[in-house]
Amino acid sequence: MEQQTESTREAIAMSERPGDVFTSLPEREWRDTFFALTPDVRAAVASDMSRTELEAFLDRLDPDEITDVLGYVDEETRETLLATLDAARREKVDFLLSFDPESAAGVMNLDYVTVDADRSFEAVTERVRRFRERTDRIPTIFVTEDDRLLGELPGAALSTADPKTDAVTDYVQETPSVRYDSEDEDVLAVFRENSERTVAVLDEEDDILGVIYASDLLRLIGEAAGETLYEFTGVAEEESVLDGPLVKVQRRYKWLILNLGTAFMAAAVVGLFEATITQIAILAAYMPVVAGMGGNAGTQSMAVTVRGISLGQVSLSTGKRVIANEVIAGAANGVITGALVAAIATAFSYGEFAFFLGAVIGISMVANLVIAGFFGALTPLVLDRLGYDPATSATIFITTATDVLGFFVFLGLARAVLLPLL
Repeated sequence: MEQQTESTREAIAMSERPGDVFTSLPEREWRDTFFALTPDVRAAVASDMSRTELEAFLDRLDPDEITDVLGYVDEETRETLLATLDAARREKVDFLLSFDPESAAGVMNLDYVTVDADRSFEAVTERVRRFRERTDRIPTIFVTEDDRLLGELPGAALSTADPKTDAVTDYVQETPSVRYDSEDEDVLAVFRENSERTVAVLDEEDDILGVIYASDLLRLIGEAAGETLYEFTGVAEEESVLDGPLVKVQRRYKWLILNLGTAFMAAAVVGLFEATITQIAILAAYMPVVAGMGGNAGTQSMAVTVRGISLGQVSLSTGKRVIANEVIAGAANGVITGALVAAIATAFSYGEFAFFLGAVIGISMVANLVIAGFFGALTPLVLDRLGYDPATSATIFITTATDVLGFFVFLGLARAVLLPLL
C-alpha cells in the first residue's frame, strides 16, 4: 500500500497536468494524498484544478486544512471558494487566514474548548458533547482561571473522575504554550522539549487562540528536512521538480560559479607542485582520495554542528569543546583510514620508495581529517555568529579548506620526502 501511495505521489509530481492525476483518484483519498505532497506540488495541483473540483475537495476538509489549500490559489479563486463555505466554517477560515502561514497561528487548528476551573464535570461533558455534535470532532479541553491558562484536561478524566467529589483542577495537566506569532522553528523546539501531545497558541494577552497537535508538525518537520537538503546542496528552496530547464539554471548558476572559484583555489595549489607531480605521476592517482575523504569528513562535522546550533545546544562562545571533539575524532578516523590507504599504496606501488609513499599518504590523510574536523565545526559557528545561515554556505568554505590545505600537505610532504629518493 505504501509503495502504491508513493507511486501515486510521483505520478502527480511528474505530470504536466497534476490536477487531472489528482482528481482521477477516489475522493476519499484526496485529503491524505494532497497533504502527503511537497508544498510546490500541492501548489501545482491546486492551480490545475477547476473551481468545481476545488469546491468538492474543500467540502471534505477541516477549517485549518482549508486554510492550507487556499494558500495555494490566487486571490480571486480564494474569494470564490470562501463564498461557497457555510457561515461557521467561513468564519473559522477567515480567522485562520488572518495569520502568517509560517507562524504558530498558521499551523494551529480550532478543535478546542475552554472551561473555567470551577466548572463541574457534568458541565464540561456537556460542552464537549455540543462541540462533537457541531463539528463531529473531539476537542482538546483547556482549563482556565480568570482567563489564564491552567492546562489541559485529559479526555479520559471525563469517564474516570467522580463528578460528585472530584474537581476539574484535580486532573489538569500542564500544557506548553507559544505565542501566535512564533516561527515554525520555535514551535518545533517546544515540542522537542516537551512530550505533551498538544501546545496551546496564545495571543498578546495570553488568551487562547488555538491548539497545535503533534500530528500538525509532521508537515513542518518534512518541510524543514526538505529545506535543509536544499540548503546543503545549493538548490533554491522554492525550486520545484516541475520547473523548466531555464528556471533551474537561473536558480543554481550563482552557487556553481562560487564553487568554481573555490575549485580554482585548489587547482592553484596543485599548480605549485606541478614539477613534483610530473616526476612522481602516481601522486595524481591518490589526490582524489585525500580530497574526497577530507570533504566527506568535513560535511559530517558540519552536519552535527549545524544540528547543535538549530537545537540551541552550541554557539561560537561555547563551541571550544565541540571543535576539540571533532578534531580528535578526525585524527582518530584519519589514523584508521590513513593506515588502510598507506597499506594499499605500499602494496600496489613498485619502486624503492613504496613504503615512503604509503607513509606520505597516511600522514596526509590524518592531517586532512583533522583539518576537516576543525573547519567542519568552526565554520558553521562563525557563520551563525555573523548572522548567516550556516547550512546554506558552510559546505563551500569547508570543502575549500580540505581541498586546498589537504593538497598542500599531501604534495608538500611528497616533495620533501619522495623527491630526494629519486
